[in-house]
Amino acid sequence: MRAVVALMWLLHWLPLPVLGRLGKLVGTLLFALLRARRRIALINLRLCMPELSEAQRVALARGHFQAYSRSIFERAILWWAPPSRLRRLIKVSPAVPLAQMAAGPVVLLCPHFVCLDVAGVAVAMEASASSMYVAQKNRVFDDVLRRGRSRFKPVRLFSRKDGIKPIMRALREGLPYFMLPDMDFGDKDAPFVPFFGVPAATLTATARIAAATGASVIPVVATFLPGYQGWHVQFYPAWDDYPGDDMLAATARMNDFIEQRVREAPAEYFWTHKRFKTRPPGEASPYA
Repeated sequence: MRAVVALMWLLHWLPLPVLGRLGKLVGTLLFALLRARRRIALINLRLCMPELSEAQRVALARGHFQAYSRSIFERAILWWAPPSRLRRLIKVSPAVPLAQMAAGPVVLLCPHFVCLDVAGVAVAMEASASSMYVAQKNRVFDDVLRRGRSRFKPVRLFSRKDGIKPIMRALREGLPYFMLPDMDFGDKDAPFVPFFGVPAATLTATARIAAATGASVIPVVATFLPGYQGWHVQFYPAWDDYPGDDMLAATARMNDFIEQRVREAPAEYFWTHKRFKTRPPGEASPYA
């Protein structure tokens, strides 16, 4: 792992177009080699995009592997490049919402697009924040990942086992919470809410945190700029009247928003996750 980290450090000196194309090439190879992950991606795409032909879904899955691999290679720049280079490569629209973050509690809702770390860097260069963190099995990689995500401003990282209380405490202390809400963590506090028309176990934590703290929910999505020019980080307006009185309706609203963004850049969404592994009683897993 130390050799891999050293290689990544060397890669960050490469021009982004070279690094991006190298990542895309490796992604093409991984699509051919990683049969299990390819199968998961294709199952997800059949469920979510039945209107596409099988050939179109295969092409989309290949594009996802290329995008994901590219994002891993380009992470070298996020972890080691100077802020001056990052500011040239990261285009933020309209801007990091610093005034809203200073005015009151803010949840930055960031769906699982492959460039989500870019959104984190865009915020971290301007302000401290908090987020959920899954410790990596390899100690060396875990240290590098933590340093890479906290090298600009102090970052407070929570484990899932810590529960929701430290998140709400950080929000009340003025730290925005960087939330990744769209993975399947089982059925605890996760009712089945449509995602691309398919019932998906979806955490209600976004709505519950917003209701408990009065936090504004500001979505942020990071995607590739065309032509290997860098990345685009889009901040959306804070959701009005969120969450309201109905946590289920608020969670459905969140899923609908994420679905709309996925349709805008479908290859960049995280299709190799088993998003539908938790099923309603009596319904078989599509991955079985």
